[in-house]
Amino acid sequence: MATRSAWRSRAKLAAAATAIFTGGAAVTIATSADPATALKLCTTVPVRLARDTITAASIAFDYEYSLWGLPEGSVERSKVKHEVHLRSAHKLQELCFKNGGMYIKLGQHIGQLEYLVPQEYVQTMRESMLNKCPVSSYDQVCEVFKQELGETPDKIFDEFDPVPIASASLAQVHFARTTDGQKVAVKVQHTHMTDTAAADQAGVELIVNTLHWFFPSFDYRWLVAEIRESLPKELDFLVEAKNGEKCLDNFQKLSPHIADFVYAPKIHWNLSTSKLLTMEFMDAAHINDVKAIQRLGIQPNEVAKLVSQAFAEMMFKHGFVHCDPHAANLLVRPLPSGKRSILGEGFFMARKPQLILLDHGLYKELDLNTRFNYASLWKALIFADANSIRENSVKLGAGEDLYALFAGILTMRPWNRVVDTAVDHLVIQGNDSERSELQMYASQYFPQISELLRRLPRVILLMLKTNDCLRAVNSSLLQGSSLETYFIIGKISSEAVVEAKKLQRKSLLRWLDVWLEEILLEARLLGMQIALWLLQLRRALTGLS
Repeated sequence: MATRSAWRSRAKLAAAATAIFTGGAAVTIATSADPATALKLCTTVPVRLARDTITAASIAFDYEYSLWGLPEGSVERSKVKHEVHLRSAHKLQELCFKNGGMYIKLGQHIGQLEYLVPQEYVQTMRESMLNKCPVSSYDQVCEVFKQELGETPDKIFDEFDPVPIASASLAQVHFARTTDGQKVAVKVQHTHMTDTAAADQAGVELIVNTLHWFFPSFDYRWLVAEIRESLPKELDFLVEAKNGEKCLDNFQKLSPHIADFVYAPKIHWNLSTSKLLTMEFMDAAHINDVKAIQRLGIQPNEVAKLVSQAFAEMMFKHGFVHCDPHAANLLVRPLPSGKRSILGEGFFMARKPQLILLDHGLYKELDLNTRFNYASLWKALIFADANSIRENSVKLGAGEDLYALFAGILTMRPWNRVVDTAVDHLVIQGNDSERSELQMYASQYFPQISELLRRLPRVILLMLKTNDCLRAVNSSLLQGSSLETYFIIGKISSEAVVEAKKLQRKSLLRWLDVWLEEILLEARLLGMQIALWLLQLRRALTGLS
């Protein structure tokens, strides 16, 4: 009887809520300056929130019911947990595709957090979210054009392909040709993004908070906070355009030695607004398309070295970092000057690569102190300096108890390998046994990983995400990582540390300390360089034989 009464009370409450919402929606539509948009919001937002609620409840119930009574650490629990992870990942994937927009962004974030979230989620999201995003119709594209530029695309361009060449979470890209014959790429924001952004943020927060409530160790509220902060900037394409120009300006001023090797498409400002971005069309290969890169006469290992160098310069010297370097946002073409090098295998003349950076919506600035500590940490990791790893990990927020885990997440190496003095101690082979070992560690230390993510500043969490993206890019180019890329990271992080210390010197004694440190550093880098030369010689001899 009590149960029936409670059910009736909930039913009455639901009916009342429905009546209130319906009446409120009617008033909203009637009084809105744009009744059509208001109607669309009042009809779509509740459906999206209902999907969120059902998905969150379904996932939470599945975990609670399926794992009930299974002992921690048992083989049976591990097997069942894997199955629940997989089912839940597919439910979340389905939700992301149905709702689109910010949900796709969330799925992409999850797909790039390798070993920070269960591997089942990473694999499911990574296989789908980068290449299968929803597409806006040509009518919707025309609607955006009329709102932003007052005309449809066919009136503005000599040629405009109505079928997009690429689609992402927030926008899609069309090929076009300007009235003066220039080939351009036009990025058009999906029409629903601005309308439903606030409701979508609430919905995503509901899912993450529900999972955290049921499973306190699953604490990814920081991801919601990061999306909440970054999404408005990513939705303003003029901010993206300015970020791209600032990035190139930093290379010209702070890293002139590689400025020619890094490029971003030029912006056509007269044809760009906050929801439309017209830029130079880039005829280049995607960074994970190894065969296309080789057809251009470029060696994949040279591309991997350039990627490592460009992002190390951004992180350790510029303090202004592109935080979304996944494969769809990085292109490669031969250096326009036509220069060639003799760095390819077998001593044949290889063309030098130029890295093209796309999608400049998500950047993070590192203040001087954070940049110095982060550079110091990577220097310590490269040279296996356990005391310095601990000291700088603590400074960045990992704590005395989780610094070894922090080092492991950054390098994807267990602690005994992190502090190994072998010159290639951080090199990842990328084979199946190595991946299985890393997944085992991730599963074993999942609660500690969640606690670490809770502690670290959000800017460092974005560096972890960037690090994961770059690792995936390197893996596609090299089937793992290489000593050359770690040498580059060690060299640039060390240079950044020495330069910062020179700026801080306040006495002759301090200046002498920095001078001695610089001499010692040069000796250690020379040792790594000799090891690299021997490796390259062995490669060349193998190629000749």
